Amino acid sequence: MTARKQSTRVPYSAAEMFALVADIERYPEFLPWCVALRVAERRREDCLEHIVADMAVAYKVFRERFRSLVRLDHASRTIDVEYLDGPFRTLANAWRFLDEPGGGSIVEFSIEFEFRNRLLQATAHSVFEKAFVKMSDAFVERAYKVYGNSSYPA
Repeated sequence: MTARKQSTRVPYSAAEMFALVADIERYPEFLPWCVALRVAERRREDCLEHIVADMAVAYKVFRERFRSLVRLDHASRTIDVEYLDGPFRTLANAWRFLDEPGGGSIVEFSIEFEFRNRLLQATAHSVFEKAFVKMSDAFVERAYKVYGNSSYPA
C-alpha cells in the first residue's frame, strides 16, 4: 500500500480552500492526469453533502476510471473520499482545512491506495512522490488563479 500525509500552509482562508477542493467538477481543468469527472449523484443533508463521482485518470499508457463517494462537511470544513469501484484494492483520502491566526490556513491531506493490478501499483509507487507534489501544487496554483494574490506571507 502507498500512503502519504501532508500539511501545507497557504495564504487563503480555510473556507476558500474548502470550496476550491470541494468543487470536484472543475478538477479536469487543473488537476494533472484527471481527464474527466462526472457527478453521478449528489444529495445534501444540512451541512453534509454526499457526492458519487466517476473520475478518469490517464498517465502515459495507463487510463483508468473509478468511482468514489465524496463526503463534504461544510460545517467542519472536512472532505473524506471513500472508494466505491474501479481498479483499486483500496483508496481513501481526507482533507482538513484549518484557519491560521493572522490569516491564511493549513490544508491537511492524507491519501492511501493500492491498485489490484501489480504492474499499476509498481508504476504508481515509483512515481508517487513526484506526482503527489505536482498534484498538491496544482491546488495551490488553482487557488492563486481563483482568489488572486494574497498579501499574507506564506
